[in-house]
Amino acid sequence: MLEMNQDVQQEMQTRVSPRLIAANHILEMSSQELQDAVATEISENPALDQVDLVICPTCGQPIEGEVCSRCARKKEDTTTPESLPDPTEQYLENLAWNSPTASRDDEFDPLTLVAAQMTLEERLLRDLGSILPPQDMPIAEYLVGSLDADGYLRCSTYEVCSEFNVEPEKVEEVITLLQSLDPPGIGARDVRECMILQLRYLESQGTEHPLAIRLVEDYLEDLGKHKFNRIAQQMGTDTAEVEEAWDFIKTQLNPFPAQGSDPSVPTRSGPRPVQGYVMPDVIITEGEKGLEVEVVESRRFGLSVNGMYQQLLSQVSSNVSQYTDEDREHIQHYVSRARMFIANINQRRQTMQKITDYLVRHQEDFIRHGVRHLKPLTRAMLAEETGIHESTVSRATAAKYVMLLNGEVIPFSNFFTASLSVKDIIKEMIDHEETALTDQEIANRLKEYGYSVARRTVAKYRDQLDILPSSLR
Repeated sequence: MLEMNQDVQQEMQTRVSPRLIAANHILEMSSQELQDAVATEISENPALDQVDLVICPTCGQPIEGEVCSRCARKKEDTTTPESLPDPTEQYLENLAWNSPTASRDDEFDPLTLVAAQMTLEERLLRDLGSILPPQDMPIAEYLVGSLDADGYLRCSTYEVCSEFNVEPEKVEEVITLLQSLDPPGIGARDVRECMILQLRYLESQGTEHPLAIRLVEDYLEDLGKHKFNRIAQQMGTDTAEVEEAWDFIKTQLNPFPAQGSDPSVPTRSGPRPVQGYVMPDVIITEGEKGLEVEVVESRRFGLSVNGMYQQLLSQVSSNVSQYTDEDREHIQHYVSRARMFIANINQRRQTMQKITDYLVRHQEDFIRHGVRHLKPLTRAMLAEETGIHESTVSRATAAKYVMLLNGEVIPFSNFFTASLSVKDIIKEMIDHEETALTDQEIANRLKEYGYSVARRTVAKYRDQLDILPSSLR
């Protein structure tokens, strides 16, 4: 006998609010993307107004009255012969002075002259955002933030699994999608994987050599040492074919996939001709009480709810009968949308300010004295210290840049890459070596500097620096 019953049960579910989604989207944006989003929102929302800020033509800082207090103070400070110009101001002034489009008599905002060309990280995140579900984007941001200057992925699957409490299969799925993007080879874990990714891409485009993939997979080390006879014997083929395949590999593949795709990253032969500048999202300056942090958009624009719409909203609430349902819905919708947009931008600014304030305190020696003074720091450590969720830290620092005291613009990821100081020491050792140092000898010398680094790690860092082993130097 069948019976049908209706039972009512309470069940708790966690749902992400639309406001949180919008806030996270704005937090992910770079400074230039935010400017574009603000311009779009102003054009679409009649209840949102942009407040005209009076901008100092020298430093770009909002001013009240006719004189910029910041520049006036710096002018007073520079009256003594021993004083030096502020590097940040000098950097921005030089950009303006050398700009072919800048009028030297007109006022300008220096940061508009820092070109808004999309960086490789931003392009990768944009492309991944179009093919990944929103819940997987934090993993993608973490992976993109872990790419080095050459485009190699420098975090392990285990590290990402621990960071986001997900299965390895999920991480590998996102890595595969990252590796499917342009430039070919991006996101590879090592040179071999990078070359194989590029060979498979060429194969899909109709350009291939029958021996190339097998040579890279099984004989890459012997190829580098030009042991073509030995490889030919083991493969059962002619030496000439191996040499032909080697020529194909050398001419068709690029072991540094990010080189040439991001104008902010110097090439192996030194900085490439400047085609633009990376726009910093945060600027660190020297203030009266020490290092000061400024989130760039705070100087760029001010937003407010349109006064007429605010008045209409008040009238709608007090005189309901005077307005149609359509009018009330229009006014309430656009005013609420404007308020939420302004609140999300303010939250973005506060989050980035809080994160950078902590970085300035924790990495002050690095900011002042260079990479040798970089302290170990992870995004998880920062999240624990600041009380900000790890995924929020990842969003706030991915594909964003900070300008240091000397005018250098670096990605936020540099603050979390402790190996930079070790790499700098290794490079200096090799630059000044009288006889070629082996990886083990370098590891032994690093211990004298207080760094306990294994020989294999030295070899990995040396490879990342594009330095040949001792036998080939």
